[in-house]
Amino acid sequence: MDSINIRSKKYISDYLNSYKSYKGKWCYEDGCLLQGAMLLYKTTKKDEYLNFIYNYLKEFIDENGAIKGYEKDEFNIDNINAGKVLFDVYSFTKDERYRKAIEKLYNQILEHPRVPQGNFWHKKRYENQVWLDGMYMVEPFYIRYETEFNGKRNYGDIFKHFINVRENMFDEKAKLHYHGWDTAKKCSWIVPETGLSKNFWLRAIGWHLMATVDTLEYMSEEIFNEYRGLQILFKEAIRGIDGYRDLDKNMWYQVVDKQGEEGNYLETSGSLMVAYAMMKGSRLGYIGEKYSGIGKKVFEGVCEEYLKEEENKNLTLNGICLVAGLGGFGGQERDGSYEYYLSEPVVSDDVKGSGIFLMAYSEYLYLEKGCDE
Repeated sequence: MDSINIRSKKYISDYLNSYKSYKGKWCYEDGCLLQGAMLLYKTTKKDEYLNFIYNYLKEFIDENGAIKGYEKDEFNIDNINAGKVLFDVYSFTKDERYRKAIEKLYNQILEHPRVPQGNFWHKKRYENQVWLDGMYMVEPFYIRYETEFNGKRNYGDIFKHFINVRENMFDEKAKLHYHGWDTAKKCSWIVPETGLSKNFWLRAIGWHLMATVDTLEYMSEEIFNEYRGLQILFKEAIRGIDGYRDLDKNMWYQVVDKQGEEGNYLETSGSLMVAYAMMKGSRLGYIGEKYSGIGKKVFEGVCEEYLKEEENKNLTLNGICLVAGLGGFGGQERDGSYEYYLSEPVVSDDVKGSGIFLMAYSEYLYLEKGCDE
């Protein structure tokens, strides 16, 4: 649709031109936008996207590969996310500072604390906790390092992480994954019998779907059992989430399985994540062609519902959950209840939605045959 392309391109151009680092230090939020810009560069070959990444990295990575604001000993799995673009940047430039930065992040993976089942702790201060968010933050980086630099030695480790999530965080009846899993069963937000959180948060499910499709993209078919096994898990998760799509608006609700309950709302970032996973998964042959059409409808649904022109003619992307987590943070006890997920602010133009908008639009352009525009 021409109107959606025109509005999307204007929104993205204005957003990149005015963007300031989310935290002023290396963070996963900036990583979402960097990844979106890289994917758009690959789709369109337009230098503006690559230049945005280069200009960002000039500030954050010095000639020795040191990363501004990054501390390995924090053991925060989120901090791996922004490193994903470094593989392409190193390939393009052959600048050793980027290879050194990749190694620093990989060293965190080697030393990062793990739950007894093998998955990474979400953060050092979240002992024995696995969150779906963390799957996206680390696994695509981990698989790409193994494929390009380490002879695929740890494919089994990566695949086991996804298997553990399926075996321990998936609800067989709902066909959805829970947000968090406390393997020690000590946290206040769990269901005591399972160690799981209580609800299906859309963006957490979106993180996990993107983690799966992006990991598959860089997984060698030669390691067939893992490659085929991850596709099976991806298909199951896609079928599960699609069963909850609002067929009128072509989006999903903040708490996925409670569409009709008071206060629930159609949420932008998670819907874009699912759209991205569907379009990309279909393009790469992991799921059926019908999902490319569904993903396209979802992207268009977000644009119709939430990409709005303001009085000053600027475009804004609304309907984004600012943040959601589990456990104590900033004096708040995040208990994982339905009411909690609806209590978090709903904002406009936050990079956790806008960065994913770029990612989803890159796949939309493949479908629109817009790579030469």
